[in-house]
Formats: sequence, C-alpha cells, structure tokens
Amino acid sequence: MSEIKPFVTLVGAGPGDPDLITLKGIKAIESADVILYDALVNEELLTYAKDSCTKIYVGKRAERLSTSQEYINKLLVDYALTHGHVVRLKGGDPFVFGRGGEELEFVRQYNIPTAVVPGISSSVGLTGLQQIPLTYRGISESFWVITGSTSDGRLSDDLYHAVKTNATVVVLMGYSKFQKIIELYQDYGRGDLPIALIQNGSLENERLAIGTMDSILQQVHKNLLGVPAIIVIGEVVAKHQSFERIRKEIQHLEA
Repeated sequence: MSEIKPFVTLVGAGPGDPDLITLKGIKAIESADVILYDALVNEELLTYAKDSCTKIYVGKRAERLSTSQEYINKLLVDYALTHGHVVRLKGGDPFVFGRGGEELEFVRQYNIPTAVVPGISSSVGLTGLQQIPLTYRGISESFWVITGSTSDGRLSDDLYHAVKTNATVVVLMGYSKFQKIIELYQDYGRGDLPIALIQNGSLENERLAIGTMDSILQQVHKNLLGVPAIIVIGEVVAKHQSFERIRKEIQHLEA
C-alpha cells in the first residue's frame, strides 16, 4: 500500500459556466483523491475526477442551513491525512470573498502542503461577459469589489466610502442589502447613476436587470431576479449595449 501524501489545493471554479475554469484547475480535479465543493460550483466539473475520487458537497448559502466553516476546515485536514490530495473547489476565485485564506491558514497548522489555482471571479467574469467594462478611460479609473454580507449583518462600511467616488463598484453577496444600497446612493443625490444586476451569470438561466438607481427596482421585479446575483454600480454600466434602449423605455413610461 502506497504512503499517503497529504496535500490541499484550493481551486477556483469560475463564475458558473464549466468552460470558464482554467486548464490547471481541471488538472487538479483529475488528480484529486477527495473533492470538497461549494454550492455555486457547476457539478459538471466533477466529471473530470477519477472514479475513485470521493466527492463531498459542503455548500453554503445565505439565509439557509449550510455547512459551517469550522467543519469544512476540519474535513480538509482529516481527508488530507487519510486520503491524500484534497481539492477544495470553490466558485469564482478562492481569495475573493471565498474564505480561501482562512482555510489555508487552518490547514498549514498541521504542516500539510498547500497550493492555489486561481479562478475567474464573478466580479470581473460576469461583467466581462455582459460587456460592461469595469474601467474606462475618462469615466472610471478604478473598480471596487465589496461584500454585501458582513459578519454582523450591517451594510459594509466601504460602501459609504465608495458612494462618494467615481469608481465602479461591484457588490458580491449583496442582494439582501439591495434596497439599502439604493437608498444610500439616492441619499447622496446619485439616483441617475447606472446600475445592473446579474443573476446566474454565465449560465443558461442568466437574468439581467439594468437601469438607474431610481428605476432599477422596477426592472428587477419585471425580470424576476433573485439570488445568486452580483450588483454593478457606476457610469460604465451605461456602456452596456441595452442601457440606452432601456432608459428610453423607462422615460417613455414615466412621461
């Protein structure tokens, strides 16, 4: 019987479309003895695993019963020590609100070697697929990626800073705070600022709502958007090919 060599690899699965994982990510899946995968991971990616691979769902979703982070950390260590190569397959990129840093820190306490395979974050991947540029000369010099789900349930303090800038703002895990985000921007007199919501981005059931802070709620209800969704805020949203058409339709209805 061969000696077990513990190893943990964090792999970013990308925003949803299985074709958007990296080749290196696929190779890691192919070599895995155990795969711990998240709720937003496309399960088609598991078909790359060898037949003997143990696949364990450890998904977490907001406002639903889910696997605790402490339990996931323990599983990573236990399976690495008993099975060998563990792949922690995470939606998007492991280090963009994926708690990848926390998991590596825990695993390293047991002197288990680790590696990271970056993934395409939804913050840059889904905006790119929608042809919304996060930066644009003369319009936006930077973009901020902010969580909408803080540990204590408050709106992120960074949003109160971002609302004062011309930066593009991408809010992840922010759908439950959507109304508060709109009110924040309206309070700062930015009701005309373009905004988009992308639900199930990169997948066949993708839905998009686009408008301004003052009109976006109507568009969200019209297009029946829900979770999971990302929020994109900034003048660059007006570069979406549908923005002007939708704005004219809204203005016509309000006239």
